[in-house]
Amino acid sequence: MDSTSPCTTPTKSLAARDQGGTLDLHADSGQIAIEDAQLSREFTALARPEGQAHRLLDPSGTVLVDQAPADGEAAAPEIDRAQLRRMLVESLAPDTIRWGHRVAAVSDGVITFTDGSTSSADLVVGADGAWSRVRAALTDAVPSYTGVTFVEALFTRVTEQHPEIAELVGDGHMWANGDGRTIVLQRNSGDVVRGYVSMRAELDWLAHAGLGTADGRGRVLDANGTQTTDTERVRTALRERFAEFAPELLRVIEDSEGSLPNRPIFALPTPTRWEHRVGITLLGDAAHVMSPFGGNGVNLALLDGAELARAVLTSAGDGTSLDDAVRAYEERMVERGATIGRAANDAIVEHYAVGGPDLDSIPDFDAEAVRWRDDAVAYRAARR
Repeated sequence: MDSTSPCTTPTKSLAARDQGGTLDLHADSGQIAIEDAQLSREFTALARPEGQAHRLLDPSGTVLVDQAPADGEAAAPEIDRAQLRRMLVESLAPDTIRWGHRVAAVSDGVITFTDGSTSSADLVVGADGAWSRVRAALTDAVPSYTGVTFVEALFTRVTEQHPEIAELVGDGHMWANGDGRTIVLQRNSGDVVRGYVSMRAELDWLAHAGLGTADGRGRVLDANGTQTTDTERVRTALRERFAEFAPELLRVIEDSEGSLPNRPIFALPTPTRWEHRVGITLLGDAAHVMSPFGGNGVNLALLDGAELARAVLTSAGDGTSLDDAVRAYEERMVERGATIGRAANDAIVEHYAVGGPDLDSIPDFDAEAVRWRDDAVAYRAARR
């Protein structure tokens, strides 16, 4: 799960729901985890290095930055979420995942599911996302709203059906930044583009626009208490908020094929710490959910998983204390997540501030690519 509102039903299969857009896996984190899982060949076959291209526009549609990756650049290639998830799941032994089981609570190594069944384990790992049920066994910390919401748009068969959108996004990403508002496009595989109409807004802006009753998580409910949406009314509300953007940019709102779902961005406090407990730990968003700025969420989750797996295997192989290994893992993971999360959460506030972002503060991709590559070399050297 991600840093938006929680899913309310258990996932019943690999293809149970839309997995969302594209991800960039960094050389110093996500790609190291892929290498540890011996999936580098599979990842390379699916990844899109050309997706590292990016362009920046102002609200009038004027292009401020248009940069393509150098030939052979692989510091942060893109991969669709659904492809990454399938690649990881298919690498597991059959029946490793028990679909349709949603965690209700964890206590003393016993996991209770919402259907009333239970399971026990020597080590329970909470990898259950931003709204983790496992985290509740360790700390009362919960994510809070960052003040920014993303409304998701979708374009399929984009070359044929939406050539203007295809031209806007190019091979990678496009951002059009305004005063507390940004329109984003992301090229996905399969001739698909995802769009995000993002803005600084009150959490319950949909309810304030008259679309229903607020549920406190950025969604609206109808008179029967059922989650509801009205795509055309959402479209109208967005037109008003982005009225000064150029017509070619407003196509993201006008031409979206999807239902324009609202994705409020939540984040945990940085740092989020807890008193270590034997037999239970966290990784990824369960431990340090942050804003998507910098693209670090998935990369940290993968690296957390790789490091925890390495710690468990080393303990089993050496006959040393599993609890000591988990404790050492937590110390590294929490500190790393806090440092990166603080930067990501500060960045989203700055980007959506009144007056818009300072363009000089936007990271330069070439410099970031050098850092990711150098940090990857240092990481591998340190663990030898």
